[in-house]
Amino acid sequence: MQIRGTSNIQSTNQVNFSNKVQTVQNQSVATQLDTADHVDISSEAQMLSSMNDISDIRAERVAEIREQIATGQYETADKLDSAMDRLLDEIA
Repeated sequence: MQIRGTSNIQSTNQVNFSNKVQTVQNQSVATQLDTADHVDISSEAQMLSSMNDISDIRAERVAEIREQIATGQYETADKLDSAMDRLLDEIA
């Protein structure tokens, strides 16, 4: 670490304020020109939005299946055989 005396302090420079004012004015002109809003909706958001239309149908189906499970009617021998056949077809 070096410690220097006060002789290394430089004098102040004159500040040009007109340049800063001009820069601010240029920025405000650019802001005035670009006043239109723009929104981009991703494909994922569009897909989620379209799923809201489907959710009513699926909610009814889910409620129906829950009721079948609660009453013991969901797991039948036919459904289990069908599921096993599909599983074996997928594996083989």
